[in-house]
Amino acid sequence: MTQPANANRWRFWLGAAAVFLLVLWLLNDILLPFVVGIVVAYFLDPVVHRLQRLGLSRTMATAAVTIVAVLLTVAVAMAILPPLFGQVQALIVKVPEYVVKASMRIQPMIEPLMHKLGMQPLSVQDLQAKAAQWAGGALAVAGSVVGQVAQRGVAIINLLGLLFITPVVTFYMLRDWEKVLAAIDGALPLDHADTIRKLARESNAAIAGYLRGQALVCLCLGSIYAIGLSLVGLQFGLVIGVIAGAISFIPFVGTFVGAVMAIGMALAQFPPEWMGVAKVAAVFLFGQTMEGNVLSPKLVGDRVGLHPVWIMFALLAGGSLFGFVGVLVAVPTASVVGVIVRHLISRYRESAIYRGSTSG
Repeated sequence: MTQPANANRWRFWLGAAAVFLLVLWLLNDILLPFVVGIVVAYFLDPVVHRLQRLGLSRTMATAAVTIVAVLLTVAVAMAILPPLFGQVQALIVKVPEYVVKASMRIQPMIEPLMHKLGMQPLSVQDLQAKAAQWAGGALAVAGSVVGQVAQRGVAIINLLGLLFITPVVTFYMLRDWEKVLAAIDGALPLDHADTIRKLARESNAAIAGYLRGQALVCLCLGSIYAIGLSLVGLQFGLVIGVIAGAISFIPFVGTFVGAVMAIGMALAQFPPEWMGVAKVAAVFLFGQTMEGNVLSPKLVGDRVGLHPVWIMFALLAGGSLFGFVGVLVAVPTASVVGVIVRHLISRYRESAIYRGSTSG
């Protein structure tokens, strides 16, 4: 192939990528239900494929899986959301009181260090004022964000989209999944089709292994934390456990945030009975042990091949560029980039640029 042809091809693909990213950025506000629908279809496609093997048509299998998924989602939401919202409302009201209580428990332990650093310990009145100020500031920021989102109408559009458009997108994507893949395969450039298919298979293995495995890890950890904290009698244990489990896909962050919230709440609630604090800490120690030794090795393993720092960077970058949609696609995109980078490094090591003039 001549040099001008190669140059034209690179221009074409760079231009197509730029247009694609521009369209994503311009339509970011309405993409959420479609992205969620595609992600759900990706998760459920193996189930539909198995039903096809049992003799069902693709359309019947898709309809059955979609209906069951919608019913399960509604049932879980009705069972969990009412008590969860109730605990969230009560937690917001009581945050200043619990901050003061927890600070009063911790302060005697850190007073010697504060004296060495030349810092004056805060009085109870100061703690109350600070807690009220922090809570008021947090509520003001949250109210401002909610108000801005509501004014733009994005919240209503996304909520209605998630409720009504996502199931429809999921159904049609599941039904036509094989046709979509065949259409994409047929559009591949012929002289690079085999390489692209190889990279696509590796990317699919990494994405499927991580997403499905990590979703199960988050579900298991959320259940362990929510049930465990509720059983030991921690107030708002359900909401803290759900939060810790939901953000456990971010390496180390989910456990750290959940442990800080739960132990802080325990310090405000249980002392002078310190056994309750120890039980709360034991719940998170058990959850972390299960994640490190059982859940992550069995369900996720090293299928993505990405460093935790790279995953956190991808999540922050995706959220900054495309909001919640960016967070949803951050890890899959990072895993694809990882596969491509490993392929390019392999090609580089085989090239004369790496081997130098002594190769041959």
